[in-house]
Amino acid sequence: MEEMEEKIFFDHEKLVVYRRALEVIEFFEIIFKKGISSSYKNQLERASSSIVHNISEGNGKYTSKDRCKYFDIARGSALECASGLDIQYIKNVISKEELYKGKSLLREVVSMLVGLIKNNSKDRVYEPSVEYKDNNVEEEE
Repeated sequence: MEEMEEKIFFDHEKLVVYRRALEVIEFFEIIFKKGISSSYKNQLERASSSIVHNISEGNGKYTSKDRCKYFDIARGSALECASGLDIQYIKNVISKEELYKGKSLLREVVSMLVGLIKNNSKDRVYEPSVEYKDNNVEEEE
């Protein structure tokens, strides 16, 4: 992503997650040139824009509960973008390399949003991280 001008106008512009979310939009603009159908393009445009909008709006809220509400929505939109990439890969519109690049960016955004949510919500209950196993794959002995 091209470096934006260094002058900061709003607090959310200081957040690394906000800048990464802008990189997600930039990534999708490249992907859109590959011939994604208009309905999927519109869906991915809305979801990727939602990440950016909700980070900035959430960061401007005064209470932790309000901030978390918007960060949760941004996280959900990032996950929606990831599933949209899966669909485009299955439809042979994007390559595995493009799929992995997009999902890596989105995973970074999701991880940072989870961190922001945890830092702003000391009263929420979290499940421990779990490593998921594919039961269809035989384990090596």
